[in-house]
Amino acid sequence: MTDPIRLLLVDDHPVVRRGLRGYLELEPDLAVVGEAGDGEEALAAIAALDPDVVLLDLKMPGLDGQGVLDRLGDARARVLVLTSATDAERVPAAITAGAAGFVYKDIDPDALASAIRTVHSGQLLLAPVAMRGLMNGATGPAAPNLTPRESQVLGLIAKGQTNRQIARALGVSEKTVKTHVTNLLRRIGAADRTQAALWAVRHGIG
Repeated sequence: MTDPIRLLLVDDHPVVRRGLRGYLELEPDLAVVGEAGDGEEALAAIAALDPDVVLLDLKMPGLDGQGVLDRLGDARARVLVLTSATDAERVPAAITAGAAGFVYKDIDPDALASAIRTVHSGQLLLAPVAMRGLMNGATGPAAPNLTPRESQVLGLIAKGQTNRQIARALGVSEKTVKTHVTNLLRRIGAADRTQAALWAVRHGIG
């Protein structure tokens, strides 16, 4: 059996953290390893506990969730933003700062567990309302003319697939995929695969 996904819960309301812990720990593949009540505690806990996934509230006193995202640096943890905020303009900044997903606190418990597994696997996940916020907040130049193959590769990158998985899906060599990735990153002005995935979502690819 594989090790469970190690979770850190970050919310300034103890009752919310208690509720999250209560139903997430019913899942055999999830384990809550710590909690934090504000941004500074969260950063310290991330450094000390090295969680796989951080469930992060955006609205907190002092250092808020956006501040945590901005200061994560090279932390390994994937961040799933879990918030009651309905102001969708927060979405682009959170995703650009490195959040791997964005869902709301009224999410069904089973759907939340599924969302955790999705972001842990390397994919980007956005609630429908958050997706609309991201699309509305999209800026920058129009999409360049990607080749059909580059568009295919970009769509698979947006789904979190590795070069090896993409090569298998398209029936080409991994070296060929690497060439396509290099070319499309240059075309869209992305520095890495995460930026490419964000770009793909903004332009409806994937």
